[in-house]
Amino acid sequence: MLSDAILLALAPVFFVMGLGYAAGRMHIVENHHVESLNKLVMDFALPASVFAATASAPRSEMLAQAPLFAISGGVMLLLYLAWYLFQHASSKIDKEDASLQALTIAFPNLAGVGLPIVSAVLGPAGAVPVAVTLAAGSILVSPLTLILLEIYGVKDGAAAEPMTVRILGALRRALTKPVVLAPALGIALSLSELRLGPVADACLLLIGHAAAGVALFLTGLVLSAQSFRLDWKVVRATGAADIIRPLLTAVVVFILPVSAETAKVAILLAAVPSGFFGILFAVNYRLDSQTAGSMVIASTVFSIVTMAIAIAVLFPR
Repeated sequence: MLSDAILLALAPVFFVMGLGYAAGRMHIVENHHVESLNKLVMDFALPASVFAATASAPRSEMLAQAPLFAISGGVMLLLYLAWYLFQHASSKIDKEDASLQALTIAFPNLAGVGLPIVSAVLGPAGAVPVAVTLAAGSILVSPLTLILLEIYGVKDGAAAEPMTVRILGALRRALTKPVVLAPALGIALSLSELRLGPVADACLLLIGHAAAGVALFLTGLVLSAQSFRLDWKVVRATGAADIIRPLLTAVVVFILPVSAETAKVAILLAAVPSGFFGILFAVNYRLDSQTAGSMVIASTVFSIVTMAIAIAVLFPR
């Protein structure tokens, strides 16, 4: 039944996130100093998962995912720039905070929510489009955020450096982050038709399989340390992430000549709630993550409705 498929796709996601939230609220796991778990996800598990999925894909399959990469990346970049410019022009917030908010809205929670949901709907074949879409966000909007954080988030003597030096240094640091480098290398390896081999693939997958679960647990853990604040900014952000992003993707796939399967997957992945990268980047750069956290909470709760509608419309059974 369709209701069973939706429940199977959504229930594990909110269960694991709820575990992390409960563990933090009950002080079973420390929820204020999560740098180690953050590094586990961002520097090891997630890069390994994305690299293994992209590098092991046949060249023909990777080329077939090119429209998905372009559509998803374009929509994320457009939404990112729109929110960043709107916030920077209409409210008195720092550029680094605006970039974190824009990243939270534009980049869906593909690792924590997208992967289990698409796997439940499409089966094991869903891992590649999720990895490709994750690669699009990691290569486009994540480095842009990291560059802005490196430029405007620096303090003390670093701020005295010439802007050109700061931009080049930020670009170098952003592009060498594991979460950015891994998908780019994986796609390059797939297109070159080189293979990792079963041993290397098994090694990467052993740590990579932890990415989705640990990312969800960590998201709940970080959110448990924050007070939820519902204001018009959070409401607008939820609407932008859960409604405008999938609708904008639907318009794009309607205009462009793409296959029906690509269109469905692109819209489904665009309907995934706000991602946790903004929160984790805030933790990494010691910035306030309360606004981004409130956005993730509101978007995730509201996505129970929007994701159920998207699955029912796109993949009726």
